Amino acid sequence: MTNKKTERQDFTGGQKYVLDGELAKIVNISRALEMPLLLKGEPGTGKTMLAHAIADSLQMPLIVLNVKSNMKLIEALYQYDTLTRLNDSRFGDSTRDVSRIEDYIKMGKIGQAFTADVRTVLLIDEIDKADTDFQDDMLDVLDQMEFDIIEIDKTMRARHRPVIIITSNAKKDLSDPFLGRCNFHHIAFPDPKMMRKIIDIHFPNIDTEVMQSAIDMFYKLRDIDVVEKKPATRELINWIRALTADPDFKPKQLAKGDIPYLGVLFKKSPDYAAAGSVVTRRKIF
Repeated sequence: MTNKKTERQDFTGGQKYVLDGELAKIVNISRALEMPLLLKGEPGTGKTMLAHAIADSLQMPLIVLNVKSNMKLIEALYQYDTLTRLNDSRFGDSTRDVSRIEDYIKMGKIGQAFTADVRTVLLIDEIDKADTDFQDDMLDVLDQMEFDIIEIDKTMRARHRPVIIITSNAKKDLSDPFLGRCNFHHIAFPDPKMMRKIIDIHFPNIDTEVMQSAIDMFYKLRDIDVVEKKPATRELINWIRALTADPDFKPKQLAKGDIPYLGVLFKKSPDYAAAGSVVTRRKIF
């Protein structure tokens, strides 16, 4: 295990990530306590990008486990490639020794984080998709920093304890034991003041009028009640890219109800239609 005293570099944000003070504190205290950090918030609030920013800032490799609804924990730990071993034994044209099962063990994402030569950031993305057994068993492994490979009767122990970031879109409740073993932070959707800081980072030379008019209209569009998937920060960034790439666009268009590229903001057909209808009837001005 890595000595804690060597891990004192604090995370203060990334080149493309605006970090508020409370989030910075919980990231750094989670690292100091060697506890997973559970992040909740609606899609587009920067949960996933935080892990990327931590890895970039601290110059650590990032390993991402994208959780699926039918995923079994063993898939995240390792896989025994029985099919390849069977083919090698049948056809005999492989350089592998079929008697060595170790040659057919492939590490999953958690296994990769445990066996890495350097400390990594391990992002476990959308944990709420998994069932309760997966969640609790996974935290047992992360607590103990080891797991067994039963096919070769071997225990894999982490060379370095990874920095563990877990995200949830809060679509399903997590178990009490799971919550009790993590630090927690809710990332709220950025308010207009924070959003201006985010846009400034992505567009350092943006015209102030373009930025302000786009942000004002963005929040009005997010307030449309009948929309199921509200546009998030990444949609706003892409929308501003589209607006600034259009040589004919003028900021005053938005105030007049001429809102181009709605399809950049709304990705579902019913939402696109609802937003277009509201704009046409000028109910958000």
